[in-house]
Amino acid sequence: MSTTQQSYIAVEESKAAAKPISLARFSDYIELIKPRISTMALVSVALGYTLASAHSWSLLPLIHALLGIGCVAVGCNSLNQLLEIKSDALMTRTANRPLPSGRISLSEVLIFGIAAALFGIFYLAIMVNLLTAFLSMMTLVLYVLVYTPLKRFTSLCTTIGAIPGAMPPILGWTAAGGTLNTSSFTIFAIMFFWQFPHFLAIAWLYRHQYHQAGLKMLPAAEPARGTVGWMCVIYATLLIPVSLLPQYVSLAGTLYSAVAFVLGVGYLIFSIRFLIDESRKTARELIWFSLVYLPIMLLTLTWDRLQLFN
Repeated sequence: MSTTQQSYIAVEESKAAAKPISLARFSDYIELIKPRISTMALVSVALGYTLASAHSWSLLPLIHALLGIGCVAVGCNSLNQLLEIKSDALMTRTANRPLPSGRISLSEVLIFGIAAALFGIFYLAIMVNLLTAFLSMMTLVLYVLVYTPLKRFTSLCTTIGAIPGAMPPILGWTAAGGTLNTSSFTIFAIMFFWQFPHFLAIAWLYRHQYHQAGLKMLPAAEPARGTVGWMCVIYATLLIPVSLLPQYVSLAGTLYSAVAFVLGVGYLIFSIRFLIDESRKTARELIWFSLVYLPIMLLTLTWDRLQLFN
């Protein structure tokens, strides 16, 4: 075999070796931004936008909003994982993430996260409006600089974290030109209360890992039996009247209220089942129903809202 042929083969082998590395690196960055959570947030943004602009819906402003808010979400998730690298390394469910496993460096994530967040905020300020940019910035600050550090000090972090968690549809609402009024507060309240049974069930499932990592989450490693179940029942109960508010603020009609009531009762039933039998099975079933509840509720709310203008 000639030297030229050998050189050619070596180059091709080098290219073949580089390709999976490149794809793996891309995959690591995708994992870093938590695509499922980000996608759910952006869907909520789009529905919030539609709720506020049901009478004059336009695609281009929505695209600008999704791009800007999406970049802020990327920054949030990246910087969150950067701050949690030590605790992630101590938990089985997160030890193989790109940062604790060493597949991406700290400096890379720091630059990537800050750049994405700043770009998103400035993009929103220029292409959408200042209110949405400001609320996105506050969501970033609460999530990254308040909620994430508090996880090591107090279980109140769950309540604080529910605030940025409830913001996506509000960001969509303001991106469409909506103001912070009774209607937007109602949507926020529904999102806020929905999160507690969902995240409490997740925290119960992984309570030992959270404790091992030094995170002060609810519940503790060995909570008194029924404690978490009662909390889920209380929040699911409160969610029912809160979820019926849209009709009373002229945001939706009777169709939405009927669906919201049925979903709320279902959420309460799954919470009660978890209270009666605190097990991995009932916890996972509660999580599953929570993930069914939210999209159906938001889609029904949006649909009913649109019918008011037809």
